[in-house]
Amino acid sequence: MKIAMIGTGYVGLVSGVCFSDFGHQVVCIDTNTEKIERLNQGEVPIYEPGLEALMAKNVAAGRLSFTTDLAAGMTGAEAVFIAVGTPTRRGDGHADLTYVYQAAEDIAAQIDDYLVVITKSTVPVGTNREVERRIRAARPDAEFDVASNPEFLREGAAIEDFMRPDRVVVGVESERARNVMAEVYRPLFLRETPILETGLESAEMIKYAANAFLATKITFINEIADLAEKVGADVQSIARGIGLDGRIGGKFLHPGPGYGGSCFPKDTKALVQTARLNDTPMRIVSTVVETNEARKASMVYKIKQAAGGSVDGKRIAVLGVTFKPNTDDMRDAPSLVIVPSLSEAGASLAICDPQGRREGEPLLGPVDWVEDAYEAAAGADVLVLMTEWNEFRALDLDRLREVMRGKVMVDLRNVYRPAEARDAGFDYVSIGRA
Repeated sequence: MKIAMIGTGYVGLVSGVCFSDFGHQVVCIDTNTEKIERLNQGEVPIYEPGLEALMAKNVAAGRLSFTTDLAAGMTGAEAVFIAVGTPTRRGDGHADLTYVYQAAEDIAAQIDDYLVVITKSTVPVGTNREVERRIRAARPDAEFDVASNPEFLREGAAIEDFMRPDRVVVGVESERARNVMAEVYRPLFLRETPILETGLESAEMIKYAANAFLATKITFINEIADLAEKVGADVQSIARGIGLDGRIGGKFLHPGPGYGGSCFPKDTKALVQTARLNDTPMRIVSTVVETNEARKASMVYKIKQAAGGSVDGKRIAVLGVTFKPNTDDMRDAPSLVIVPSLSEAGASLAICDPQGRREGEPLLGPVDWVEDAYEAAAGADVLVLMTEWNEFRALDLDRLREVMRGKVMVDLRNVYRPAEARDAGFDYVSIGRA
């Protein structure tokens, strides 16, 4: 089957590469000429483990190509995916659907045979109906169906998530479109992956509901961590104790500086706005959004208190600034609040992140970027572990303490054992542990 993928951002590129590895003929289309040129030269514009090698493999096999020419890319395609950005709209928190609707209108002009138009982008309820309406208005004669196929990819594990998903959600309303989608995902049928077929609105809601629930779990355990600190409990024992309950599960019960990334902040805000427009307030999700924003500021306060009440004139080493490990994504990362706030409070900062510099350098202001954790720690008064990259999980604490000027370590991810850090001479502060 030939598939056209409109958009070569995170979702579009990963999906296009993985579909080509399924054996489909995939053309990835983007209006960004520079990005397409880089892709055609074998350069991957994002960091995702395993993606570069998988892309090269399928380009070499002739199953994957990149172009800015929509007409050529769509020629012969039976399915076209819309995988463009839906950023938070300024001013009201709703998803900006400009790129989705532009893609729909561009697609309409190129339909010359039956086509299934599939929305892969995360979009609010009703968007697929509007995509259908716009295509129909532009091309009343066209034969097509619209389907919804939300993605559930974790950055840093996206290829595994695509190839071996927990489930595939398909919003589809005609037998003809159902058959096309079955062919698109045929390799997963053979693996007996659960394929959930729903209506368009339900598919749209599943994506938002899933992300809102996971964001709620993170926010919940962060608040439990705050209380655990006050009463002398250990949040990691608490998380394990409740996570072993099959009704709750242990995933996303890891306290930290708040959630970030391309999905949770954007999708929770969009869900709240959709609820307001439909006169159905979502008080839980609204509180999650507000609490997560406040969380970042509270981490700044935590670092200042650990440093003796002020960071003015102090040197701070920061390990990790991306919103999570194994990605270069800085979108809504807690570091975007924490690092500038520390700088404004008079601190000088040295930052080490295995993949964060390219995206982070223009965002984090006047800081020193270094390649090594020990180099970052050299002469520092305070060490802050903000993102739990593997490179930071087994550091030589004695060596760290030796190269630092001060002895304060603030572990915002609970990577180290308190006794171990204190034995190395640190004044150790973590999350949710007495």
